[in-house]
Amino acid sequence: MLNLTYEYRAYPTANQSSTMEEWLATCKRVYNYALAERRDWIQSRKCPVNACSIQREFIYPMDSEKPTYYSQKRNLTAARKTNSFLQAVHSQVLQDVMGRLEKAFNALWNSGFGFPRFKKRFRSFNFPQLGKNPIGDNQIKLPVFGWVKTVMHRPIPDGFEAKQARVVKRASGWYIQLVIQSDVKIPEPPIKGHAIGIDVGLSHFVATSDNELIARPQFFVEAQHRLKVLNRAVARKQKGSKNQQKACQRVARFYERIANRRKDFHRKLAHHLCDQAGMIFAEELNLKGLAKGMLGKHCLDAGWGQFLDTLKWVCFKRGVYFQKVKAAGTSQECPECGVAVKKDLSMRRHECPECGYTTNRDVASGQVIRNRGLASTEHVAELVEACRSVAVGQTVQSCGATPSGEALKQEFLEAT
Repeated sequence: MLNLTYEYRAYPTANQSSTMEEWLATCKRVYNYALAERRDWIQSRKCPVNACSIQREFIYPMDSEKPTYYSQKRNLTAARKTNSFLQAVHSQVLQDVMGRLEKAFNALWNSGFGFPRFKKRFRSFNFPQLGKNPIGDNQIKLPVFGWVKTVMHRPIPDGFEAKQARVVKRASGWYIQLVIQSDVKIPEPPIKGHAIGIDVGLSHFVATSDNELIARPQFFVEAQHRLKVLNRAVARKQKGSKNQQKACQRVARFYERIANRRKDFHRKLAHHLCDQAGMIFAEELNLKGLAKGMLGKHCLDAGWGQFLDTLKWVCFKRGVYFQKVKAAGTSQECPECGVAVKKDLSMRRHECPECGYTTNRDVASGQVIRNRGLASTEHVAELVEACRSVAVGQTVQSCGATPSGEALKQEFLEAT
């Protein structure tokens, strides 16, 4: 199965827009209530038996069951029978809200994320299922809402079917994200072609192993003066007035414009790199640690995580092999002879005392990344060829697998 997400700008009517606003508010209430139920149950099992906390604590009986995904879904179904504001929202939309809360707790337990927070606002709701023929002429048919006017700037490809729809509210308006699906299997990009390694940084956004330096656009830093003016206008307005709401809307639109400019730069750069390579290797960075450092604002402004995710997806679409390698020591190694060359951040040139190789520091890091990626892919390619030769030999001889063939297959599976 191949799933793609197409996003379209939507222009709902006044009635549809007000109903969407009410649905978002209801989804937020359901999410916060379910989160509070789980949090209170956990706190009731953690509080000391001989003392009470300064804040209030709910007391749950010892035999009360723990709120889980399925139990809260059952309770939500029962609550819809007696609450009119819950009945106004599509049942599958509310069930999807429970799924989002479950994903947040799974991220807490499995991925090391923090405890889920209460939502001040909900920005989207999802329809897990759509009716028949939901795509029309510049309009999309949603459950309950009916036909919603949409700018279909991208046609749905042949062989794809719309499965889900997510309605998103942003500062610039409403958007509909369609999840389309096709029953096809896309093979992984082959290991072939010209290889380049890329090193991301702050002095240059990307330095490639082919000695190409791409400057880093400072989207947020350059917009700080304008943001200061807009936020000052918000502070001068009367609190709670319509003029303050309009000023806040201008700030939100400007932030969205910054994000759109950054996303556009990342996508264009990803296609530019795919135009000149058959294999692309990048370093595996600790993005959370970099964001908390002294240069955290500039690291977040660069958006390395978003760029690497975009590059991975663009490489998949264009048939370019993409792989991440270990980032440890890429700037302290000579790409020609492999000797360790110690450099601090102030040294922007790589000069090897052993072989005399001299180049830009970031370019040298990109070449080291390329060498590491090629070393791993050559090993995998050798294992693939060995497995193929063993398979061919077994077919010709019509005999069982040899121990060496099984060992090669196991080594190939572990390497890939």
